[in-house]
Amino acid sequence: MKSKANQSQGMLLFHLAARQSFAIGTLKVKEIVPYTRLTALPHSHPTVLGAANMRGTTIPVIDMAMAVGYRRISEEEMANCFIIITDCRRTLVGFLVRGIDKITECNWRDIESPPPALGSNVFVTGVTRVNDQLIQLLDVELILSRVYPDDPSHLYPVLTDVQRERIKPMRILLVDDSSVARKQLTAALDYINIPYDVCTNGKDALVLMQDKASKGMPIDILVSDIEMPGLDGYELAFEAQSDAQLAGAYIILHTSLSSEISVERAHQVGAHEALTKFEANELIQAMLRGAEHHDSLVS
Repeated sequence: MKSKANQSQGMLLFHLAARQSFAIGTLKVKEIVPYTRLTALPHSHPTVLGAANMRGTTIPVIDMAMAVGYRRISEEEMANCFIIITDCRRTLVGFLVRGIDKITECNWRDIESPPPALGSNVFVTGVTRVNDQLIQLLDVELILSRVYPDDPSHLYPVLTDVQRERIKPMRILLVDDSSVARKQLTAALDYINIPYDVCTNGKDALVLMQDKASKGMPIDILVSDIEMPGLDGYELAFEAQSDAQLAGAYIILHTSLSSEISVERAHQVGAHEALTKFEANELIQAMLRGAEHHDSLVS
């Protein structure tokens, strides 16, 4: 299967330093604009340079170089810089970068996990090569979580004892390549004492699902990110629905993209639900619907 994500998802390449190119998926990108004068935002995070007014909408702008540990962009440099407007985590945010390289097509199966040599660069979720140049795929969610920490009320679900006992027998698998997203998902379930398995990519998730199914313990609820290197969430959902041993799983795809297109495609590949992550109570309500779905299959 050719992923429906891959049909329209390319990579935007840009640079934060002279010798290294970075990328984000184009589905996250709303537009790219030259640097414009910013309005100061008092008491904001040190990486927030100010706010830009884009057609009547006020958008905070983050120095992406500084946010990931490079030298901050000086005022003298800004005139030649660009702002990448992203739609992520249910908000519009601009990232100031030193330069835009190009938009390129990408086979997301070719993106590999970051090599150990990158060490503590936790903002990288994958690496690939374009014209023999190493490209690092940035974890935008992690950057935003450092600048704008989540409201604790969104992280911890509230449910009754009856609801907890409905979910607890379910075999749950969580899949996400983003460390911040995995932490959110696992913390939500740990908080209500719900067991789960977790994988960092779609390939490992599919292997785990097949292994458990072969042992008579198939996954009941699959919660997977959409945008992942290797085997993405769309492909994982399709593979699960195409395998008779795995098809009983209630599939919840989640994405940081505030996009109706992502939701529509999720349903096209067989997912039961698609959520714009992350709100713990929304996730738990989806899992409750998954438990009801499972009960209907065995009744």
